[in-house]
Amino acid sequence: MNAVAEPKGNQACASTQRPARLFVVFYFNCRPIKTFLSRQNGHTACTRSRNWHENWAHHEIGVLGVLAFAPFALFAPRGFHYFSPMPAASSGSRSSELSAPQKAMHKLGLTRDIDLALHLPHRYEDETRITLIRNARDGEATQIEGEVVSSEIQMRPRRQLVVKIDDGTGVCELRFFSFYPSHQKTMAVGERLRARGEIKGGFWGRQMLHPVFRKAEGELPAALTPVYPTVAQLPQAYLRRAVASALRRVDLSETLGPDLPQPPVALRGAQGFEPLWSLGDALHFLHHPTPDVALVTLEDHSHPAWQRLKAEELLAQQLSQLTAKRERARLRAPLLKPTPDSSALHEQLQAVLPFHLTGAQRRVCAEIFADLERAIPMHRLLQGDVGSGKTVVAAMAAAICIDSGWQCALMAPTEILAEQHFSKLIGWMEPLLATRGKCVAWLAGGQKKKERAQMLALVESGEAALVVGTHAVIQEQVHFKNLALAVIDEQHRFGVAQRLALRQKLAAQGMEPHMLMMSATPIPRTLAMSYFADLDVSTIDELPPGRTPIVTKVISDSRK
Repeated sequence: MNAVAEPKGNQACASTQRPARLFVVFYFNCRPIKTFLSRQNGHTACTRSRNWHENWAHHEIGVLGVLAFAPFALFAPRGFHYFSPMPAASSGSRSSELSAPQKAMHKLGLTRDIDLALHLPHRYEDETRITLIRNARDGEATQIEGEVVSSEIQMRPRRQLVVKIDDGTGVCELRFFSFYPSHQKTMAVGERLRARGEIKGGFWGRQMLHPVFRKAEGELPAALTPVYPTVAQLPQAYLRRAVASALRRVDLSETLGPDLPQPPVALRGAQGFEPLWSLGDALHFLHHPTPDVALVTLEDHSHPAWQRLKAEELLAQQLSQLTAKRERARLRAPLLKPTPDSSALHEQLQAVLPFHLTGAQRRVCAEIFADLERAIPMHRLLQGDVGSGKTVVAAMAAAICIDSGWQCALMAPTEILAEQHFSKLIGWMEPLLATRGKCVAWLAGGQKKKERAQMLALVESGEAALVVGTHAVIQEQVHFKNLALAVIDEQHRFGVAQRLALRQKLAAQGMEPHMLMMSATPIPRTLAMSYFADLDVSTIDELPPGRTPIVTKVISDSRK
């Protein structure tokens, strides 16, 4: 296998025949795709954090999702090689033998050829042409070439190297506040230089501050020079060599099989309709675009090469969500069937409510009840405007859960919002639960120790059939007897790990609780999760009688 050591003198790493899993992390704003290949033979997965595997296992990544399946193996075609910085050795010895640029590449997650191939430039510099000094525009990045006519170190106002070059049409001053003796040798009088930087005019003539320079040798580049996202101790020149080396090695064969027809996608280009680019052509072009390309199409990702990567991202995203949904279908959750007679808790709750449910609320309740009757964990988003009655729908679902002999938890992001839910639910359900020997418990971070201990005991014993609170609900010391339904209000304000912690409360019994998430303002990630099969959606599109209609307006910044 290929190694990621210095671009020169790579060391080999033995491969294995164990099957691979491909992890694709993608971004809906079409940033570069990052792939992480985890081998089942004990190699460490090249992930950005230890939580990626946990998140994938619980299928909670959503649009920033994870693709984990061998049959499709996107970006890992036949013969794909994974490579590590050094041959197999202890982590301590491997870390000590890495150079500073290699450690910086590890920090960016650039440990394999495919990582480097997908590490795309965030901008480009045009070094394919020389601009005469007299034609250079102030404030623009320009490349000039000329002969050094003077080179001296000035001590005032501070120590600096000042070099003047003349191309026959004008003189430009190069000023360096940080320099080395080798710079003085390279820019000695009589040498011919190429310098690139932002040119500025002034009282003392035109000048560049800390330009990139080199001797004027060889031909000009045939492609734009890429500028990559980087970190300290990882120079652009080193990173460019590493990327170029990886592009020569990596297998970028098509992800679609040879027997499958090409997708009927065409993009309009300068010459009319152009066919969809191949993956290899798109990546090679984005790393080394030709000088005649319109830079704006690269910057706004409208170029056909970017369109090709967008199509690959969308394919990976949809396949990952489909795989996650299939995996979730294998999980098991408690069966919560409503009692058909009038003694059922949800029927009694509906009878004591001071209002009648709207048609939309009854429809949404039916959808939720149908999910609770299945042994597959519910993953449903309850969406509705403020005041549409989402809390009473959650109370009806909790009644079904409690009537089946299980516990329900409702978690809100703030203590004020959690107290609002608690005051409503305790007024509706406390009298009904008291006849069954149950109660409603309250958990929040601001509770006194004695009160909190009492609530924790009620939760652990099962006497607290309904638990309402903030993040305190998911703390380790909270032990549910049998949690079957978790209701999360304003779910987009909770992190993935926080929602996973609530789902782990039933892991001891080999099951997962049903999840009902409520939101009046679903963020784009939530909408995308629902659109691409990661969430089922129930919408309350009818306000109760007498409620003021919700009006949404867009106001320009100038009117703020």
